[in-house]
Amino acid sequence: MRKKIVAGNWKMNMNLQDGVALAKEINSALTADKPNCGVIICTPFIHLASVAPLLDQNIVGLGAENCADKEKGAFTGEVSAEMVKSTGAQYVVLGHSERRQYYKETAEILKEKVQLALKNGLKVIFCIGETLEEREANKQNKVVKAELDGSVYNLTKEEWKNIILAYEPIWAIGTGKTATAEQAEEMLAYIRSTVAEKYGKEAADDTTILYGGSCKPSNAAELFAKADIDGGLIGGASLKCAEFKAIIDAWKK
Repeated sequence: MRKKIVAGNWKMNMNLQDGVALAKEINSALTADKPNCGVIICTPFIHLASVAPLLDQNIVGLGAENCADKEKGAFTGEVSAEMVKSTGAQYVVLGHSERRQYYKETAEILKEKVQLALKNGLKVIFCIGETLEEREANKQNKVVKAELDGSVYNLTKEEWKNIILAYEPIWAIGTGKTATAEQAEEMLAYIRSTVAEKYGKEAADDTTILYGGSCKPSNAAELFAKADIDGGLIGGASLKCAEFKAIIDAWKK
């Protein structure tokens, strides 16, 4: 059975003290009322080492929002996959549309990052998705397939077991627009079919694919009810414990 997961992506929010407080609050809420799915919080780099010891990582996993495409060396301001792993984090988000758009991360750069993350024992939440323009031109399948081909479909079958995919229609991130549950399911089913072509049906059935893009308490249950949607990559709503927990609880409905 593939794993159901709700992952929070804090983005560039929360100073250290507020982040530590939020992590504690999430941990105690979920320790008291065990979730029906895997839960991960992905925090800015500065929080990782402080937050790791506060979490029961059997209940709440910890991830970074990025890592460098180089192993180590004279790369001022960068944080390597090895450093991320050494904090106690287990996951890393790579390929987020904001990294691709604002920091010009190419398929080639992301390919390097994925390799280094896996080499250092991190599991990768790999993001893919199309812009509004691409969606309106009906190019979404082509765009998403190219992103997978360019950065992760070079992995071995064994390496693939450490990949979680997250489909995020860029036009639905922080815009309040959400893909309908039907649009999301259609895309995730297509993505799963490309995994099956590449790695076989069994691997495709085992691959967790999340939906990201304005997933909130009001629409989570409807999205999660779809056959191919295995959970969510949650932005804004992961910054408030009650909202994040309400999304996690959608798996109990």
